[in-house]
Amino acid sequence: MAPLREKIGYGFGDMASSMFWKVFSYYLPFFYSNVFGLRLVDAAFLVLATRIWDALSDPMMGIIADRTHTRWGKYRPYLLWVAAPFSICGILLFSTPDWDYAGKMVWAYVTYILMMTVYTGINVPYGAMLGVLSESPREKTVFSSYRMFFAYGGSFIALAAWQPLCDWFQSSFGASPQSSWQWAMTVIASACFVLFICCFLLTSEKIKTVSSVSVGKDFKSLLSNRPWWILIGAALCFNLFNTVRGAAVAYFFADVIGFDATLSLFGLSLLFYSGLFLSIGEIANMIGVALCVPVSRALGKKTTFITVNIALIVLSCVFFLSPVTSGGFWLMLVLQVLISMLTGVMSPLIWSMYADVSDYSELKNNTASTGLIFSSSSMAQKFGGAIGGAAVLWLLDACGYIARANENASMAIDQPTGAISCLWMLMTFIPAAVSLLAVIVMWFYPLTTQKVDDIVSQLKVRRGAVATDSPEQDEMTDFADTNS
Repeated sequence: MAPLREKIGYGFGDMASSMFWKVFSYYLPFFYSNVFGLRLVDAAFLVLATRIWDALSDPMMGIIADRTHTRWGKYRPYLLWVAAPFSICGILLFSTPDWDYAGKMVWAYVTYILMMTVYTGINVPYGAMLGVLSESPREKTVFSSYRMFFAYGGSFIALAAWQPLCDWFQSSFGASPQSSWQWAMTVIASACFVLFICCFLLTSEKIKTVSSVSVGKDFKSLLSNRPWWILIGAALCFNLFNTVRGAAVAYFFADVIGFDATLSLFGLSLLFYSGLFLSIGEIANMIGVALCVPVSRALGKKTTFITVNIALIVLSCVFFLSPVTSGGFWLMLVLQVLISMLTGVMSPLIWSMYADVSDYSELKNNTASTGLIFSSSSMAQKFGGAIGGAAVLWLLDACGYIARANENASMAIDQPTGAISCLWMLMTFIPAAVSLLAVIVMWFYPLTTQKVDDIVSQLKVRRGAVATDSPEQDEMTDFADTNS
């Protein structure tokens, strides 16, 4: 049984990653179109092109990590090596140079590609660590739950603090909107650096896995892995659900809800803004993460996935019925809590299922490609982000959305009726359709609880035999014991 400090330490890693990822997913499209000053169609191509590159680079990083050998293990060293570049690139990404339009386009592409490449360099090995922290599939679910609990905690902090930070730098230091976004990211990036270093110091790799075949055979094994194909499709749908809905929130609040909407609470008026909506969702995500282990144990992972997505379909459709009134705002907030609780259950569940697919692959092919398989999960996340983020911008552009380029991001604009209708669809029926597709895909997933338990039992026997014959394995075990 892994100690509590290690579970917390592992959680710190995704706390850092998620602080960046949620800001990228929810605010970067808005930043490019309304602060940085790009046209919607150009911002859409930028998001799509850079994230597709990012997704394609994930398997490369997985292969590199699988073949890394250090005294700290395979995957853990990257937390130490990449933490500083990760933070620096985040600050550059939210910097706005005083250049002409063409120059700013070049800056946006270069900094975004750099950021996503560095994100891959630290996040793929971090994700793959889940496969070597414990042999037990149930304990992997626990590790995954700690990971997602801290991830949503980091998201809550970043999303709740983002707009107040931007406003504070503008009001207290006279910063321009562009500079205030840069300084806000500097604060977030500094916290992420510390969290990654803590993750490195508090964790250790317990299982020694060996990639004993060529890169080509690793890819061949991956492409013949039927559970992997099914899970990658289902995960892509889940991430597309989150990205479409999340990327639309800033626009939805700016142009449907407005900048002066309030919630009445015990005679007090509370500003109803995108940061509040998103950060409360992150708290609900954390509750969902806590429910993941008991629910998945009771229903099984596959059934839990399908049930949650059916509920997401229903709640997303109900959101469409919310009126733009004070009472309607409360209904939107309640639905946001329920939807976020369900997505909170899903996140650790999917990571745990990738660990099961990794074990299946190791048993079937007699070689471990943990990093390659876990990189595919990151690839699905980023493809979902690329397609979802670009689709939001393209749809808004097609519907005549008027961007606030080179103006104050909080300036009110009368949007065309088509743009307002598009924003409602992006918050409701489009995510619901994606969840329906996820249900259909997951229906064919073959790794039931009993099958996974059988795979783990066989792997224990095989790994035990390898450990008996491997002095290197004994050395790694001694190192893991020393650091436990």
